[in-house]
Amino acid sequence: MSLATQEDTLRVRLRRRVSKVLVTAFFRGLTALGKLHPRANPARHGVEVLCDIPYLPTGLREHRLDVYRPRKRTGPLPCVFFIHGGGFRILSKDSHWMMGLAFAKRGFVVFNINYRLAPQHPYPAAVEDSCAALRWLAAHGADYGADLEQLVFAGESAGANLASALTVASCYRRPEPFAQEIFALGMVPRVVIAVCGLMQVSDSARFARRKKLPTWLQDRLFEVERGYLPLELQGGELPTLADPLLIFEHPELQPERPLPAFFLPVGTKDPIMDDTRRMARALEERGVDNQILFYQDEVHAFYAMIWRPRARKCWRDIFAFLKPRLAASPARSG
Repeated sequence: MSLATQEDTLRVRLRRRVSKVLVTAFFRGLTALGKLHPRANPARHGVEVLCDIPYLPTGLREHRLDVYRPRKRTGPLPCVFFIHGGGFRILSKDSHWMMGLAFAKRGFVVFNINYRLAPQHPYPAAVEDSCAALRWLAAHGADYGADLEQLVFAGESAGANLASALTVASCYRRPEPFAQEIFALGMVPRVVIAVCGLMQVSDSARFARRKKLPTWLQDRLFEVERGYLPLELQGGELPTLADPLLIFEHPELQPERPLPAFFLPVGTKDPIMDDTRRMARALEERGVDNQILFYQDEVHAFYAMIWRPRARKCWRDIFAFLKPRLAASPARSG
């Protein structure tokens, strides 16, 4: 490699690192600002928050979760296992406090997790951590008032990917040791809420092949792919858990347990909308209960913008989808 090429590579890496720092700082500031609003106070909604509970004894902040739950409880409540988005590279449970509050004030016990981030911790770190947090939930969730028979996996963007990957681990026999541990739990969610999901990390160029995208956006998608999924893991015979969509689409890969219902909301101006459309089609072909809803003119992760009417409608639609499916008798896992 020539000196000029080395310098170009260093400049690109520095630019990306600075960009990540600035974006992270922006969202931290936005999160802090949002918490100043009077309606952001959990106590105002009858919700209590238990912060920074370790789900692994590593001492790392990435291996902690927060619990949101109604203060007044007369018995176990349905629970949401929530996984934040951010392209596997940024954000945290703290940036997604609003989702924990939104579910808890509607009567759910919410477990909002952190996980290790790329590129410092590429695949399978995020999936491994999500599996570890789910094992913790299986062992300790009831102690926090959660009814594990009424379990919901939820997340947006990268979090929707991880929620779907956990669903695969719960329902399919996989070769990964961490997935095998989840399958052995026999704990399958009733519902998966996958908002604006990036359901396949590999082949990020597929979005530009379908529709012309701005160069900066193509670069961001490529950063996610290159930062999260090592090149040597791409293109194998068996799709990895970084690409749960490919597993659901694969005709020869069949679940050993019934797949849960999926709710799939997405904005029509979301550049990765096609992953949600493909996921709905794959689930439909398998005969899985699912609903895909398109929100006109909305962008990626729009449901976090609760001042927008369609974001509020999305939340109403989420709870409308959950209510009858959690009220039904649970299917027992073998």
